[in-house]
Amino acid sequence: MSRLRDARRDQLALFDPGQLEPAWQVRESVRARRLTVRVLPGGRVEVVGPPGTHAATVQRFVARHRRWIERKVADYGHADPGAREQLPAAVEFQATATRHAVEYPGGSGAPRLVEKGGGIVVMGDVARIALARHVLQRWLLRTAHGSLVPWLQAVAAEQGLTATRIQVRRQRTRWGSCSRSGTLSVNACLMFQRPAVVRYLFLHELAHTRHMDHSRAFWRLVESLEPGWRALDRELATGWRSVPHWAIG
Repeated sequence: MSRLRDARRDQLALFDPGQLEPAWQVRESVRARRLTVRVLPGGRVEVVGPPGTHAATVQRFVARHRRWIERKVADYGHADPGAREQLPAAVEFQATATRHAVEYPGGSGAPRLVEKGGGIVVMGDVARIALARHVLQRWLLRTAHGSLVPWLQAVAAEQGLTATRIQVRRQRTRWGSCSRSGTLSVNACLMFQRPAVVRYLFLHELAHTRHMDHSRAFWRLVESLEPGWRALDRELATGWRSVPHWAIG
């Protein structure tokens, strides 16, 4: 076992599990040039470092960033330990003010989803929780694509900005991104955010089609598009609290 993987046991002792209870992962990456830490939605903590990193080095690194980690865990909000094994009785999207009841009639075979009126039915063996979550996540992606893409296109046209391509993904840590080619990627989990917050994210990413960095010019453009961006940005930073665990895991 590598030094870095050995470090995991020591790092856990640096935190009070009664307060944080994150699912920790410590892993090596040949692409890593230095130690990094990410707090993922749901309060999961991931430490990544170059092969051969000594356990003591990891301990010092995590201790140095402890306050930041605790703050991010609080921002994301971690579900109770059993949340990962729960399936929703209904799905509510703040972005579109819609609610979809979910039925589980039971049955055999792999879980499969069909839409029924305004609700959805997950048939098959839903005791296979991971597969049931997967079909719900695929439905979320389809639904988000149908709602977010035309919405983003309308906001772009309204502001005289252009996205060469729009894609909807289920990113683990980002609400959106813009490539240098003008491709905008937005997170399907925006469906769980308020419309004003979703619109702000759209404007933020569209502003990157003019300024790829976060320069003063970029933020001036954002403010001209949305004067109340600061409050919306803060709300988006804690937006993972509104995302149900099945949509993340």
